Amino acid sequence: MAEPEAEDLDALIDDLDYLPGHFHLEMQLNFELRSPASLRARDLKLQLDGLRQELQLAAGRQRLAVRHLLGTFAFYLEELDEARERFLEVAGEDPGNLNAWANLAHVYGRLGQEDEEEACAGRLAGLMGLAADPEVSGDPQLLAARCLAEQGYAHGFDVGCASPKERARVLAAGIALYDKALSYGQQIPMEEKRGWYFTMATLFIRLDGIFLELDSEEQKRLPTFNRTLALLRQVLKSSDPHRRALAWCYLGILLERKDTFSTTPMGVHDCGYSGADPLDCFGKAIEIAKDQPPILNRLAKIFHFLGKQDMAIGTCNMALDVLRDPELNWQAYCTRAKIHIRAYLHDLERVKIGLGGMPDRNHLACAKADLEEVVKVCPGLKTYLDMGQVYYYMGVDAVQELLAVDESALNEALVFLAKASESELGAMLPELQLLRGKCLRIKGEEANAAACFKRAVELDDAGSSHTEGFGCLLEALLAQWSQAQLSDCEVGREVDAWLRCAQGKYPAARLRQELQRVWRGHTDEVLGLARALVAQGRLALVRLLFETMERDSEGTCARRSAAHSPSEGGQGPAHS
Repeated sequence: MAEPEAEDLDALIDDLDYLPGHFHLEMQLNFELRSPASLRARDLKLQLDGLRQELQLAAGRQRLAVRHLLGTFAFYLEELDEARERFLEVAGEDPGNLNAWANLAHVYGRLGQEDEEEACAGRLAGLMGLAADPEVSGDPQLLAARCLAEQGYAHGFDVGCASPKERARVLAAGIALYDKALSYGQQIPMEEKRGWYFTMATLFIRLDGIFLELDSEEQKRLPTFNRTLALLRQVLKSSDPHRRALAWCYLGILLERKDTFSTTPMGVHDCGYSGADPLDCFGKAIEIAKDQPPILNRLAKIFHFLGKQDMAIGTCNMALDVLRDPELNWQAYCTRAKIHIRAYLHDLERVKIGLGGMPDRNHLACAKADLEEVVKVCPGLKTYLDMGQVYYYMGVDAVQELLAVDESALNEALVFLAKASESELGAMLPELQLLRGKCLRIKGEEANAAACFKRAVELDDAGSSHTEGFGCLLEALLAQWSQAQLSDCEVGREVDAWLRCAQGKYPAARLRQELQRVWRGHTDEVLGLARALVAQGRLALVRLLFETMERDSEGTCARRSAAHSPSEGGQGPAHS
């Protein structure tokens, strides 16, 4: 039988309700670059690390969805042979996988291998019933459903979204694909469906988090919140302990969020969770995972992210009680170290605003001990970076960060940061450049520090709220100028150029806060710089600096006024 003409196939494709493959999906990954190619490659590689860990925990057909993403990311990293191998793995394991043949055709097209591209396209057409001789390889509805579910899964791993609204759009698109998959997949085995429900619930929870961040109206949140509860109730029936444990954990998260509504969402009652306690849910999650370190480690990361540090460290300890070998359970050591680092930084921030005593430096010692165990058996970029951070804080005064208390610790920090930057990926991390610059600044190497801070600003993503690198750069330039290492003209050019760069990269409110911090800490230098800038005719820059100072002054006056005025109801601050 003759094959259909290309025009006929195009017409058929236009009439399809879905299109296999990952390279046409409306994800930021597939759109034109908005950031430099080097930063895009960095973000892809960071996401790849997470996907490789995801593959270790994935079960059943979800492993195919992860492999599709590994192949897609490899394609965009120009690792075409790796991409082809990943898609061939899927096709070999599941010959009826529509996405595998569509993705292979795309890769072969890029490689210029037309015969292979046509063969894959023909195989895809046969599976979809578009060829003259359709290939019988299972129920077409099942093939379509699984194709759509794999595409929906991909939306949870997009890169390059520049705003919460963009992230919300991508997550909503992924959920819509799962809904379409469910409409096709009436015959999908129930346990496989529960895997879909689990991923949908994960996307919904992330979407609700964005709605909270954007202060969205309750009526916008309620339908997704209620549906997520219903999905999790189904996942709790799963035979997979990983899904079941995380479902209890996610249920605990939702029950904590119910208090963000003016009245309890009806889904809580509909699903039978009216009297459920979030802590009980977290406890059930831990109980299911108690003898399985990979699941315990995942729970510990979630608790750490939620700010439940005691629960997180207890879960890490449980994982290490089951499997103490750092070569086999390095994740538990790394997570426990991060918990200690975060605890120290939390206490440090409280000290800086006058809300607590000196931070417990034992947290740094514990983090160092855990990371040393990991460095012995599986050293890597993130471990080196964490070690650098620990040694940095061991080397500086807890209150006056610019004061060194242990020169050897600072040197060790620089050594670990140098090891981290040996990798191509490490050299592209703004947090590494920031930390390196802070070490060099304390050692009195202002010019080298400024170079690191400039690199940190360059590497920050557009829309980033991490303005500390820019603030440190201003401080370094002011220090060089006050030490006569830069002339008035040189410091004027530098401040002008980097402030323009920062205005195009950071949110205005966040940038203003950073300028206020620099102004409060270096008032005399900023005033001196303003005089020098006036002499150079850089009046717009001076105006911006003084506007920042004026707003800071207004905010300070308002806070003082509030502190000395009675609050509503006639009660002063002593009674409130």
